[in-house]
Amino acid sequence: MTAAPAFGPVVIAAGGTGGHVMPALALAHGLQSAGFAPALVTDRRGTAFGDELGGIACHTVRAGGLAGRGVIGALRGLIALVLGGFEARALLRRLAPSLAVGFGGYASVPPLVAAASLGVPTLVHEANAVLGRANRLLAPRARAIATAFPDTRRMRAADGKRATRTGNPVRPEIIAARDVPYPALDPSGPVRLLVVGGSQGARLLGRMVPVALARLDPGLRRRLFVAQQCRPEDLEDARRMFAEASIEAEVAPFFDDVGRRLAASHLVIARAGASTVAELACAGRPAVLVPFARAIDNHQEANARMLEAAGGAWVMLESELSADSLAQRLAELLAGAELPAAAARARAFGVPDASERLVALARGIMHPKPEAEAA
Repeated sequence: MTAAPAFGPVVIAAGGTGGHVMPALALAHGLQSAGFAPALVTDRRGTAFGDELGGIACHTVRAGGLAGRGVIGALRGLIALVLGGFEARALLRRLAPSLAVGFGGYASVPPLVAAASLGVPTLVHEANAVLGRANRLLAPRARAIATAFPDTRRMRAADGKRATRTGNPVRPEIIAARDVPYPALDPSGPVRLLVVGGSQGARLLGRMVPVALARLDPGLRRRLFVAQQCRPEDLEDARRMFAEASIEAEVAPFFDDVGRRLAASHLVIARAGASTVAELACAGRPAVLVPFARAIDNHQEANARMLEAAGGAWVMLESELSADSLAQRLAELLAGAELPAAAARARAFGVPDASERLVALARGIMHPKPEAEAA
């Protein structure tokens, strides 16, 4: 009987922000469950996600950004990338991986460039609807490119031929929310709103949403149940405005049960980061999306437009957002019959098995160890 091929570890490289690290960890856990040995490679920021590692080996390399940092900042970033390249090459020689997967962010560049130079196959995952700058550098060398959206901008035609939509992995509690039917929206019953904002978006939404909701009809305000994330410095003002408007609200800097709250919501107001859009679609909940205007390459608007085109969201740009315009949009949505249909369309756009698709794609391009090493 021929022995099954033996594989070395899978290096998973990601910049140290949640938008890069969390999907990377989802793949890592999926590979771990399938019997492979994943190893996360990130920058110093990525070590903040230690609680999510679950026994997965974690290594750090130096890396630095280049865009929008001025001449001196870009030079420092370039030096850090070069040094990180030497560190990554030494690390990969020691690990002897079967595959290297990059999830974007400049910290993914040194490990994937090192992998390509050592003959290790590489896979790039793009979570946004615009191919990120790090992934633009890495895509031409990648054996395959996994995308979260049906269409990804800034991708060369040659790279597009190696692209497969796998979706963006989401947390198990979000997948569980998908099995919860959209809550009935009775004309006189409660209306549940969930307001979430990323680290760069909580201030705008935290200050704008309470004012907008206070301008709704009193009868509608009395039906509202709002769960809103706010920055700590905005909490008291938000609570005061909700109380003065007779709106029942729970305001906090962070919710650790977003899956449950998402499942219970009739409508979500949020930014349009890749993970947020993926979670909304997976859970099947409609949203008013306000893209972060200063996102690199305007990728948040591209993400939001994808879900809007699928019929699961309504986009409001910062340039057109005011308390009055938001109040008017919410009054229209909450008074009509559009929300259940939008929820169904959002759900249809979601990819709940993104992690499994990524694992399958990764397994398909791995290099087994040579027989002499596998023995």
